[in-house]
Amino acid sequence: MAGVAVVTGAGRGFGREISKQLAGRGYTVLATDIDGEAAAQTAEAVGGFGMQVDVRDPEAHRRAAGAAVKRGPLEVWVNNAGILRTRKTWEQPDDEVQLEVDVNLLGVIWGSRAAVDAMRERGGQNMHVINIGSMSALAPVPGLSVYAATKHAVLGFTSSLQGELIAAGIPITMHVVCPDGADTEMTRERAHEPDSAIIWSSPRMLSAEEVAGAAVGLLDSKRMVLALPRWRGVAARAATIAGRPALHTSEFLRKQGERKRARG
Repeated sequence: MAGVAVVTGAGRGFGREISKQLAGRGYTVLATDIDGEAAAQTAEAVGGFGMQVDVRDPEAHRRAAGAAVKRGPLEVWVNNAGILRTRKTWEQPDDEVQLEVDVNLLGVIWGSRAAVDAMRERGGQNMHVINIGSMSALAPVPGLSVYAATKHAVLGFTSSLQGELIAAGIPITMHVVCPDGADTEMTRERAHEPDSAIIWSSPRMLSAEEVAGAAVGLLDSKRMVLALPRWRGVAARAATIAGRPALHTSEFLRKQGERKRARG
């Protein structure tokens, strides 16, 4: 019998689909979201329980962990909550930059800390923390620079924390999923913004179900970093290695995305 799984940002998009797939595996799902009503709706849909959580608050994560362990052994924690803003760095208001860092990066750090604390306390051998990154964690993405910075940091944090856990002999497996552009409410909300066009540059947009399936599938593996699709991950890393010359391809990708976005 599977234990308890916590999913942040479970009110919609990836979070809701991940919750469904975890429930399908027999986990009791604690669906959390800053929108308590949305969290409750997901919880009802998956036969779990919901909780309002602002991921910017470390104490909120600890309360979620405490609620989870009361239902059973905490085996999975998914840090999914995130926000997207697509403007050039110098055009973003200070509070918008702060919000992206607080939600996308610090939310993952606070969630991971709460998960590790709760999992260490109960012990066990099959414990996983899955962090939702982005393809923008693997390459430069002009127009999404602040967002990309937070996702680069999530990737670095996840791999570094895994090293700490291994060195300490703590059997928690860390994962980070780096999906390409996906057709979710979060991206559709930015479709009118010129700098968001590069999100549509891939041959096709991923679905929330695909990303959720890949994320939950990591529970059967020790893979730490999963790019989705993998070939785009290889291309993204190559662009990073190429350095400045590769940045000229970004404008081509933006225009390609612009055309695809316009076609709907």
